Amino acid sequence: MRAFGRKRWGRNPGRWQPAAAVSVLLVLALAIPVILVWPRAGGQVDPVPSPSDISSAGDTRTQTPAPVVPATYPEPYVRVYLSAANTTMKLPLEDYVTGVVAAEMPAEFKLEALKAQAIAARTFIVRRLAANDTSGVPSGAADVTDTVSHQVFIPPDQVKAEWTRLGKAKEWEKLQQAVRESRDAVMTYEGRAITASFFSTSNGYTENAEDVWGSVVPYLKSVDSPWDKQLAPGFKETVTMKRSEILQKLNLDSVPASVQQGGSWMQVLSTTEGHRIKEIQIAGETFSGPEVRKLLGLRSSQFSWKVEGDEVEITTYGYGHGVGMSQWGANGMAQEGHTATEILKHYYTGISFGQASRMLASK
Repeated sequence: MRAFGRKRWGRNPGRWQPAAAVSVLLVLALAIPVILVWPRAGGQVDPVPSPSDISSAGDTRTQTPAPVVPATYPEPYVRVYLSAANTTMKLPLEDYVTGVVAAEMPAEFKLEALKAQAIAARTFIVRRLAANDTSGVPSGAADVTDTVSHQVFIPPDQVKAEWTRLGKAKEWEKLQQAVRESRDAVMTYEGRAITASFFSTSNGYTENAEDVWGSVVPYLKSVDSPWDKQLAPGFKETVTMKRSEILQKLNLDSVPASVQQGGSWMQVLSTTEGHRIKEIQIAGETFSGPEVRKLLGLRSSQFSWKVEGDEVEITTYGYGHGVGMSQWGANGMAQEGHTATEILKHYYTGISFGQASRMLASK
């Protein structure tokens, strides 16, 4: 925290010193912009979550961070490719974050969960902006798309109009509050914005990045997330498929006779630290859990099954790739009184916080 204390003037029986006078004027001149940007009482708090919110002993008692003076860096802009209209919208960073949070997290979630989502969404785009990454954008004419390939986004004016029509004015105000109170904050690791991946619902744990994407990411490690099972309406889901349908989707011709004679034609070979399927053998072929999830269109790579004749009943646990922050888990933590800082530090191992505008000031 940047503190502002009073300068103590000692008694000086001597004459007025010109140098001292100039010093006083300089101090006052520097103080004027500070006063202008200081948050009003009850207004915006520290935009960068303080690591002191959580003690080294794991104390999760809520602490209110003291306000600090935000740096006066210009707000970055984001170019969003609107896929339905085939056009590009350019808007301030915080407006973009508002549109992402509105699209990615239920407005009924707790404020601290919405703030955590806002920081994750802001971190995601800041990492792309810092690297001039336009991958996945048609013709590279924008910074990001409005689809699940990046982050789902709805223009804020559309959100406000629709929510007002639906009588959700309070939710709109809460969304704006979440973005305002987390303003400019991003998660960092070794001074750089992190890959702030998130997903809907865990199976009780998150995944190591290497078990899903094949590369080790030090801050994307498996952690427990017990809140999802109690809160998420889609925690457990069962679908039924024909065996022939499964084989077709996995590009397999048939179940070999040797496998049929051996009994089960589906067998788990190994599991991840996050308790999902790491490798599974189906009809004699070996697949990764995420691969089967994608090919079969399952909600999760943790699943069990029951075979009855030619039908296979598959039950999944959780929803999403499992890496990073669980959104339903974040809301569960918020319901227990955890702050956005605590939520993010739980789901992203060893992270710190920085300011988006400062990181992009030289871009």
